[in-house]
Amino acid sequence: MTRRKKKIYKKKGKVVKDLTKNIFKILNKDAAKFFNYKQIAAKLKIEDTEGKNQIIQKLAELKASKKIKEVDRGKFQINEDRKYSLGTLDVTSNGNGYFITDDYEHDIFIPNNNLGKGLQGDLVRAYVYKRRRSNKLEADVVEIIDRAKTEFVGVLQKNKNFGFVIPDNHKMYADIFISESKMNGAEHGDKVQAKLLDWPENSKNPFGKITNVLGKPGDHNTEMHSILLEYDLPYEFEPEVEKEAENLPVEITEKEIAKRRDMRGDLTFTIDPKDAKDFDDALSFTKLENGNFEVGIHIADVSHYLQPDTILDDEAYERATSVYLVDRVVPMLPEMLSNGVCSLRPNEEKLTFSAVFEINKKAQIVGEWFGRTVTYSDQRFAYEEAQAIIENCKLSEDIKPYKMPLETSIIDKEYIVTPEIVEATLKLDELAKILRKKRMKQGAISFDRVEVKFNLDEEANPVGVFFKSSKDANKLIEEFMLLANRKVAEYIGRKQGKPSGKTFIYRVHDEPDVEKLASLQNIISKFGYKINTETKETTSESLNQLLNDVQGKAESNMIETLTIRSMSKAVYTTQNVGHYGLAFDYYSHFTSPIRRYPDVMTHRLLQHYLNGGETPKALLYEEKCKHSSKREELASKAERSSIKYMQVKYMQDHKDQVFDGVITGVTEWGIYVEITANKCEGMVRIRDIKSDYYIFDEAQYAIVGQATKHLYQLGDNVKVQVKKTDLERKHLDFNLIEE
Repeated sequence: MTRRKKKIYKKKGKVVKDLTKNIFKILNKDAAKFFNYKQIAAKLKIEDTEGKNQIIQKLAELKASKKIKEVDRGKFQINEDRKYSLGTLDVTSNGNGYFITDDYEHDIFIPNNNLGKGLQGDLVRAYVYKRRRSNKLEADVVEIIDRAKTEFVGVLQKNKNFGFVIPDNHKMYADIFISESKMNGAEHGDKVQAKLLDWPENSKNPFGKITNVLGKPGDHNTEMHSILLEYDLPYEFEPEVEKEAENLPVEITEKEIAKRRDMRGDLTFTIDPKDAKDFDDALSFTKLENGNFEVGIHIADVSHYLQPDTILDDEAYERATSVYLVDRVVPMLPEMLSNGVCSLRPNEEKLTFSAVFEINKKAQIVGEWFGRTVTYSDQRFAYEEAQAIIENCKLSEDIKPYKMPLETSIIDKEYIVTPEIVEATLKLDELAKILRKKRMKQGAISFDRVEVKFNLDEEANPVGVFFKSSKDANKLIEEFMLLANRKVAEYIGRKQGKPSGKTFIYRVHDEPDVEKLASLQNIISKFGYKINTETKETTSESLNQLLNDVQGKAESNMIETLTIRSMSKAVYTTQNVGHYGLAFDYYSHFTSPIRRYPDVMTHRLLQHYLNGGETPKALLYEEKCKHSSKREELASKAERSSIKYMQVKYMQDHKDQVFDGVITGVTEWGIYVEITANKCEGMVRIRDIKSDYYIFDEAQYAIVGQATKHLYQLGDNVKVQVKKTDLERKHLDFNLIEE
């Protein structure tokens, strides 16, 4: 009888974490030097044989892929023959990505197997190479320098001893593994926030822990909080921030008034949305003896209360902006400030920062003054109320009082508007129209987009959709805010017709990208439109003509969106390049310090210069500008996400209805359709179109039936029906109703 051989299992050693990343860190730090495995092991403090063997194996792999080179036997160096660059990742919804770097003119494609565990927005080092067959550039992520984001919102799928968080963000391509000890009390199916802790080299999934249990998916507050957390936006203030706000001295003393220009006697009023609670700007109007008008643009003096190097200021800077979701505002400042002491409420004295102009009948500025003031608002108007005055009253020598009708009044009763306020409103409207006409003549672009709004019930469920457009009253306020912003920027930034060299906060908007304009031309030509891009002037003129021509058409929302995307992004910076969209050489943000931190910085710098201060170093302010721009972009994404969520929720109750729509996008997996009646957009998947086998034709912006040759093309009118609503992913699937 033969003796049975006993099986001997070698105990597997511990896998060295982040070995590739750490080897690259060592080789990149001293790119001119070369290292053997012993030196690398010493730097990584690896002393066991198993760990050293892993280093030897990994060096062989990296050498084989030509990411490193062997300069002498057993001695390795970073492969400088490869082109290494620093840049950021843009991950697509299908799991591939693009490498964005200043070293190359175009973004470089990264297949998903080359992402190297990089995530959306990460700062990475990648090497760039040409593919052998296509000769096109591709990139391979070799090192993650800095994670853009480490916390993700998703739904927990729980097993017996572990679980996975399935992220809501479609750009997060890996589910997060959660061990039983890191569940934080979360149950299967809960919407949670998870933090990345580790991503072992040999693991398909990152490891994490649950930091916040938000509630059940589909619950309204859970979803709104999820949206905010997904974009790293807070939804409440810490107690110490609220406490500091409550302890601020708010009394307006005679001593403080003496330091300011007293404009409490000037006729002053606010015009805001009817549901607004924070009023950060007001207008004053005075007729002068010489026939001109004195117009004051008065802004809440937030910088008086918000002092540097305080908890309150740190919090405001960190937030940088208020966030406007469909059903709520998440303010930059605690309510005590934003809706109370700083808000320019009617019949209350307030501390303000003002831009005061003497304007003649041709809307020419013949005098200007900037400084701190104290004001008193005589009247609060909603846009609808100011619009009623503009539409129903006329300027004359004998201006009558105006009775505000009940259906327009925001105080739920008829009331009398004095002749003085009627005259001021009409005259300001007249001046605003002249200012706007001048601005458009100088090349400003008119983006009067229709906003989608929802009627909500008491539980914040959408029961109706309506569109909000900009009328004369909105444009009146807009023009005077633009005037103040422009003139403040000119006052500091320009000296005798040249740049002053003083550090200041500018809101800039660069000229559109030529390639993006060419792409826009290709698309709009399918609808019979064209733009002339020969000069800056013809570009602006033809874009305005395009936006005017599409008004009221089925394709208007799509073309307006594509036109905006062809533009550069407006950002905050100390480096002034002007504002292309507004046709201003100098432009700042001065008028909304309650909801924008850059406006607070503008106020501080303006007062600093009014006091005769020297120009501070720009570097610190530039960093703050970049932070503010980034936070603004996140807030904008959260706002769009909340609108998308509400659209999906609204469509849940309309599954049996057939809608007219327009094709707004075409991809290899389907067509996007926007419903004309409510602007809700969803996808018709190619596999769900049963009449033919359709394939994507990129050149025609269409899908083409292989048997019938029938096209579904960008801009085509179609009929659709809701197939599926996915609240968690904020996604609509449509069925195409084929004729």
